[in-house]
Order: sequence, then C-alpha cells, then structure tokens
Amino acid sequence: QVQLVESGGGLVQPGGSLRLSCAASGSRVSSYGMGWYRQAPGKQRELVAAISSGGTTDYTDPVKGRFTIFRDNAKNTVYLQMNSLKPEDTAVYYCNAIRGWREYWGQGTQVTVSS
Repeated sequence: QVQLVESGGGLVQPGGSLRLSCAASGSRVSSYGMGWYRQAPGKQRELVAAISSGGTTDYTDPVKGRFTIFRDNAKNTVYLQMNSLKPEDTAVYYCNAIRGWREYWGQGTQVTVSS
C-alpha cells in the first residue's frame, strides 16, 4: 500500500512558478513509475509528466520546456517544477504511482493561474 500526499498548489499569476510535492509513504517512490496528472473543469484527467523507476522522464507536449518532474529518493518525494505558467495550466493536479497492477492516487492539489 502506498499513500501519496500532494502539496504546493495555489494561486499564481501568468508567467509565475510553482513547485508541487508528492510525499509517499508505505513504499519507495524509486520502485514505482510516478506521474503527475491534471484535471481541469469539464475535461478528462490527463498525464502531464512521468518518471520511471529508472529515472526516464516524459512530458505532454503543452508543458515541455516549462515543467520538470524529478525525484528525491532520500525524502521519498516526487516533485513537479512548473515555470512560465499559463491560465490553461489551471487544474487539480494529482500524483500517481504505478507498478504492475498496483496503482495509487493522491487527493489532488489545486493550481490556479490567473491575474
């Protein structure tokens, strides 16, 4: 069993930055594929960024060059650094852990980009 707790969301102006954190307990994040998803009102949840257990990262096209996913194994935490934020980045952001058939979700953190 893995528990995931997100933090770091909030209100930010366009062009600003936020860093989301996903603190895990119950297992090591380094042994899971970890991802950040987001869901905007009226839209489906989408994968934003992912990092494999081997450290390979991948991003959806709209965030490439602006967002960075990384992992601190000592803190058992996965982060999403978000720069040059746009209003269209507004959504609830969820942390996800997956290994084989096991999949876990955090409760989500709201990110609002608005002037």
